[in-house]
Amino acid sequence: MPKQATHEQATIDRLRLARAEGVGPVTYRRLLARFATAAAALRALPRLAQAGGKASPPNVPTEADAAAELERTAALGARLILLGDADYPPLLALLDDAPPVLAVLGDPTLLAVRAVALVGGRNASVNGSRIAEDLAAELARAGLVVVSGMARGIDAAAHAGALSVGHPLGRTIAVVAGGLDCPYPSEHAELQRRIAAAGTVVTEAPPGTVPQSRHFPRRNRIIAGLSLGVVVVEAALRSGSLITARLATEAGREVFAVPGSPLDPRSRGANDLIRQGAALVETAADVLANLPDHPAATPAPLFAPPPLSDPQTAPDAAPGFAEPPRPDPDFRDSALERAAVHAQVLDLLGPSPTQVDAVLRRCQFSAPAVMAALLELELAGRVETLPGGRVAALSDPPA
Repeated sequence: MPKQATHEQATIDRLRLARAEGVGPVTYRRLLARFATAAAALRALPRLAQAGGKASPPNVPTEADAAAELERTAALGARLILLGDADYPPLLALLDDAPPVLAVLGDPTLLAVRAVALVGGRNASVNGSRIAEDLAAELARAGLVVVSGMARGIDAAAHAGALSVGHPLGRTIAVVAGGLDCPYPSEHAELQRRIAAAGTVVTEAPPGTVPQSRHFPRRNRIIAGLSLGVVVVEAALRSGSLITARLATEAGREVFAVPGSPLDPRSRGANDLIRQGAALVETAADVLANLPDHPAATPAPLFAPPPLSDPQTAPDAAPGFAEPPRPDPDFRDSALERAAVHAQVLDLLGPSPTQVDAVLRRCQFSAPAVMAALLELELAGRVETLPGGRVAALSDPPA
């Protein structure tokens, strides 16, 4: 088979695996680490889900479905970048739940440029919006790419401030929660067009995805993951911007906050971040003086990605995941032992997230057996793998 055809087939396989039922970002990496190629992982999915207690095979997009997504993305003027590709954003790839697939509209090279995120509340005050615009403009003039979420309020002001600098420094990245063809909010369709022309719009959602509330925390981790630091302006105590700040801290990124009046509830979240140790920001100079060159050292992710290598040296493997194939391990001697491992793991889990290493310490079975059980239970829809090496039990029974 020609190398080009092999590369295209590997892309289709990886896209199908990323979009398969029950396969989240962490599980995607685990499957590739275990089976070496997406094709092998796809073949194993029905068996693994059945072993976890799922009565019917998981829903997996067909090759035609994956090809159609590639075509729809191209028709929008965008392209897909998959985890392991040479041009995948290097800082984002450090996250243990890095998105397996990114749809990118605009200049993809900006995803690897030194960047800082600027986020805040949707119901921004006039002063808050002005501060966000001024900060974004100064950061852009200093050569940084400004990242935000294209929401109303502070996000929109940040993008506008960066764009106001003009070419070539006025660069900004909008991370959106839905498909590239579903701008949200709808009145920001023109803003998205401007950002795509002068910067980059990125999402992990396929075309046609209308944003829902559950999509925004996932979007926030991409904002944090692309950035060396996150600046929070006017965030209430329950603001989604605080989720971005927490995710940034977990990823070893710097957190900054602009102080506000204690009488304004829109500033309480940002003020609380400062009390917790976030760097206080009044001007762009405060950010520039404290922005690191690299993320802070963080614990190694429990589910590390397989090593990357040149796809030319391994044409039969998915590009970026050319680890030599290995036999599918089965660490359980019998179906009875498999059921026992599943039962004990489920007994140790609840709806609140639990560290995987805590499960490994408390379970009487070997670590390989427990990890295999967690993979099967997730594909069966009985547990969920979360960022930071955590897992939680799901209440809905498998179908």
